[in-house]
Formats: sequence, structure tokens, C-alpha cells
Amino acid sequence: MANGPPTRNLLRIVLDNFLKSFRPRQMKGNYVGEDYFGNKYYEIPPDPSVGRRRASRWFEPTAKEAYDQEITAEWEAWLRGRRKEPPTEQELLKNLAIMKMKERNAAELEAKYSKPKDTAALEQQKTGMGSFPQYDDYEVMPGKGKHEK
Repeated sequence: MANGPPTRNLLRIVLDNFLKSFRPRQMKGNYVGEDYFGNKYYEIPPDPSVGRRRASRWFEPTAKEAYDQEITAEWEAWLRGRRKEPPTEQELLKNLAIMKMKERNAAELEAKYSKPKDTAALEQQKTGMGSFPQYDDYEVMPGKGKHEK
């Protein structure tokens, strides 16, 4: 018998994977931080020895079962893996202050430059045949002259 490449024992691979499926998995993650909404963020770090190449990251909302709750952009980037390190408290507070300043500036500009709306000046919306554009080259009704009703 020649010394060739090692053969795979398919039955052994299936049996090993079946037995590995009964091992308890790490379900409790490491606490990473919290945002100013009160959401808590967790992570299970990558462990290539057990086949986990990427970290598992998730958050626990303040109101249980409310997974559509708003989260900050910095934490969302961390959850999706776009940033390696979680945001710091100083970074979150700085960005919150910038957001509040922009809201105040927008409210001031709105109050300064907004004019009261005159509903009578708004053009009433046309309905029916009058709402369609009329061109001199086309008949309004088939068989009738131009713009005759």
C-alpha cells in the first residue's frame, strides 16, 4: 500500500461533530459597557480553538423584549464589527453634547427664519380632468377640437 494523502473518515467527522453539539456553550458574555439610554453591551471574544473566529456581540435593552430600541451610533458600529474597541464614556458624552448643540442651533434657525404659513395663498389642488397638463398640440377629448369641452 502506497503512502498517499491521509484519508478522511466521514463517519468519524460526523460523530465528532455530533458529540461536540452536546457540549455546553458559553452563553454569558463579558460585560463591556453601557450607553446613556441604559442599554448594556456584551461580548464573547473570539476563540479559534473552538472554531469561533469572530467575536459575538449583543446588547440588552433597558426594556426587555424591546430590541427595536434606539442605540447610539458608536455602539452600533462596535456591535457590527466596524470598530474594534468599544466607545469610551468621554467619547459618548462629547458626541451627545455635539448632538444637543446641533438641535439647539436648528431650533434657533427655525424660529428666526420661519414664516407663518398662509393657507389661503397655497394653491388648491386640482382634481379630475383639470389636474392633467394641457398641450396645444393635443386634443382634450378624442374627436373634439383643441381644448373644447
